[in-house]
Amino acid sequence: MSTKPFGSLEPPTVREEKEAKAKDVSEGGTEAGARRRQHRRSNSFIMVKHVRETPDEVVDQSVAPNVNAEWVNMKGAWVIHVVLITLAKLIINEVPGISDAVKWSIVNLGYMLVSYCIFHYVKGAPQDLNSGAYDELTLWEQIDQGYQYTPAKKYLTSLPIAMFLLSTHYSHYNPWLFSLNLAGLLLVLFPKLPILHRLRFLIFPPAPASRSISGTATPVHS
Repeated sequence: MSTKPFGSLEPPTVREEKEAKAKDVSEGGTEAGARRRQHRRSNSFIMVKHVRETPDEVVDQSVAPNVNAEWVNMKGAWVIHVVLITLAKLIINEVPGISDAVKWSIVNLGYMLVSYCIFHYVKGAPQDLNSGAYDELTLWEQIDQGYQYTPAKKYLTSLPIAMFLLSTHYSHYNPWLFSLNLAGLLLVLFPKLPILHRLRFLIFPPAPASRSISGTATPVHS
């Protein structure tokens, strides 16, 4: 009498292929089943995409320095943030009819918005000296060749936190202003997390084009 072991001894890849083929047959053919599965995947309103680095891009990045991100480590680059924030605060102070709490919140939210657009929204490099190797990367992902916890990235992470604490203090912990300032802080801190490096969250992504499987071309006799 033969005994049958519990479970399947087939490798996971072989077992998955057999299950996929069985599912295709039950749905009315291989091509039809593939289209149905593709349609189900495209119904998702959000998709996470990982921007991978090809060997050609690695070579292109080493051809020339990335001037688009090198300025972050230049002399005076860190001080300019404080200078611009101070100038913005002095300009806002001249606007009459606004409380000091609202003024600090305006400066803080303005800095957060500009910081998000520069470091996390715009992609690529204006001066393309690397054959488009940075076209899919944000400025934050280009800084220090993508390494995490560098001095520049620590400074650019701590500055929004300091601005949030200042605006919260001078707004006397007003619940509404606190919520707005906290939302601005999360807006710029969330993309800086190392776990989100090279990840893209696509809202309502377009459905991928379906590929039809054609048979052998019919020979044409002249």
